[in-house]
Amino acid sequence: MDKVLESSYVGSIKSHVAQLGPIPQPVLVAFAGIGALWLGSKLLSYLQLVMSAFVYSGHNLRKYGRAGSWAVVTGASDGLGKEYASQLAAKGFNLVLVSRTKSKLESLATELEEKYHDKDIEIKIHAMDFAKDDDVDYEKLADIVRGLDVAILINNVGQSHSIPVPFLETPKEELQDIVTINCLGTLKITQIVAPILKQRKHGLILTMGSFGGWTPTPYLATYSGSKAFLQQWSNALSSELADDHVDVYLVLSHLVTTAMSKVRRPSLLIPNARNFVQAALGKVGLGGYQTAPNTYTPWWSHSFMLWLIENVPGVNSPVTIWYNKKMHLDIRRRALRKQAREAKKQ
Repeated sequence: MDKVLESSYVGSIKSHVAQLGPIPQPVLVAFAGIGALWLGSKLLSYLQLVMSAFVYSGHNLRKYGRAGSWAVVTGASDGLGKEYASQLAAKGFNLVLVSRTKSKLESLATELEEKYHDKDIEIKIHAMDFAKDDDVDYEKLADIVRGLDVAILINNVGQSHSIPVPFLETPKEELQDIVTINCLGTLKITQIVAPILKQRKHGLILTMGSFGGWTPTPYLATYSGSKAFLQQWSNALSSELADDHVDVYLVLSHLVTTAMSKVRRPSLLIPNARNFVQAALGKVGLGGYQTAPNTYTPWWSHSFMLWLIENVPGVNSPVTIWYNKKMHLDIRRRALRKQAREAKKQ
């Protein structure tokens, strides 16, 4: 009986197809054209990716300011911030270094002044704890930069979770600090510095983004949300300041060997801070292959990973989110086992 019904069903389909007749040639050509355009767009995007990674250079930083103009770097005493400060000093920019620990800032300022004494750079420091969200700290910074020819702002300050953690178990202090530092801190610093860039009619704002905000990241939910906020805010700000010739870009990064990532050894997918910052300052503005505007991924292996995810499963696909969840669950288990071992030793 089932075979009879199946045969009848197939016969019915064939009959309907026969009634429709052959597909008109113009329709076939239209479908072929759509397919060719889609494939062409993917090939062009991939070509842009390859050229950006290995051939093209980004905007010359001299576009934004002559030697002796100023760069403001937040989170400057360690990791990427320290490297941004060093490489900008090497290019002859004076520096305003902002971070929490005054002794580290003083040490870095002395180190850079001695290392680049031939460039006669000037360095100002401002120690502030972004987690405190103290208006007095921001007012002092505004006094420091007032009257300076600021050309570049590096929004690098940030905080993540100590280890991957379920949102419902996230300590309230950690949750508060992440949002206050990553979001409010970045916004308030930009409100102080951006008017200087706007008035001088050229300048650059780089804000450190993260793959953790580019795609939803379970077990880093608060950090992921804070970086996603910065991504949308940076895109909007870029449009607002474009008429004033101020370039605003989000710099996307996967893992880098820094204290925040807790990764010590560089690899194909994990550059050290020096190499990442060198790429970030050398690839400014090269992000045409990416979905998000005014965003670029400077490290070549990160950019290939991004392109593959955007063009195959999709940034917000269940597959991508599932893999992120699995990866961070594994990291959490290893971190908890390490904590347990260290607790036994004490």
